[in-house]
Amino acid sequence: MDPARLPRWVANFADRHGPPETTSEAYGLLLAAPDGATAELHAPPGAPPADDLANFVAAATAPRRIGLLLARKGAVAVGVAEGPDLVVSKVDTKYVQGRTAAGGWSQQRFARRRDNQAKAALGDAADLAVRLLLPEAATLAALVGGGDRRAVETVLADRRLAPLAALRADRLLDVPEPRRAVLVAAVIAARAVHVLVRDPA
Repeated sequence: MDPARLPRWVANFADRHGPPETTSEAYGLLLAAPDGATAELHAPPGAPPADDLANFVAAATAPRRIGLLLARKGAVAVGVAEGPDLVVSKVDTKYVQGRTAAGGWSQQRFARRRDNQAKAALGDAADLAVRLLLPEAATLAALVGGGDRRAVETVLADRRLAPLAALRADRLLDVPEPRRAVLVAAVIAARAVHVLVRDPA
């Protein structure tokens, strides 16, 4: 959810369930209504902690610099967002062979070739992150990954990227094969507040 929409959403929640009590949690805020309904408001990556709704909204909507690392198969996209704007970006695609229906030695040979191509692509992705993201590390509030978790973790396992790995947020964006448009959309997703509602038992 867009953080700017939260006050209205919480007002509607209170209308349906009664005025909630607000508790600060590690993930953000917990709203507990008199009828037993709860709503978890998960803060976007890089937003500072807040103890009430007004401060939570202010922190979530405030401009901050976040890094983005999207990786899937042979494609990678890296970027730096200043608030909602993408100010640094690069997308790179490498060929990685798809699976084959062949069996026996042929299948094993294709599998090895595919693995080697994937490793080379992720190595190039790490080099790209070193060039574009690493110089920005000191200015970033968080690094948000997206795509294939294993691919993102493989890139960040590069020792050169330790300062970025330390900034990695828990949130992993579910994105298709990274493209420029996907990277732009990822900025919005990275800045969103996740809301988890549990109705009364």
